[in-house]
Amino acid sequence: MSILIRGDIQGDICNVSVSGELDISNADKLKEKTHSLLDKEIKDVVFDLTNLDYIDSTGLGVMIGVLKRLKLQEKNVHIKNPKDNVRKIFTITGLDKIFIMEG
Repeated sequence: MSILIRGDIQGDICNVSVSGELDISNADKLKEKTHSLLDKEIKDVVFDLTNLDYIDSTGLGVMIGVLKRLKLQEKNVHIKNPKDNVRKIFTITGLDKIFIMEG
């Protein structure tokens, strides 16, 4: 299972694009990439999931960890353009009410 993670800072927004399949075998890559970006001066994080085909509980756990860290600083995490099957996971787990869902 492969994953491609791209992250950049535009203004005060941290954009993280995740493509492929996010699961236990590669969730640490997302954690490392995201946490290195969180050390910068940012307001919010936007996870662009347009090209994410699959996510498991480990991947969700990484995103929840990012959210917890940002909430301490009164910042937010946005989930942008999830595919229907990925959105369903957020809905079933109730995370669609915790993250800011876009698209």
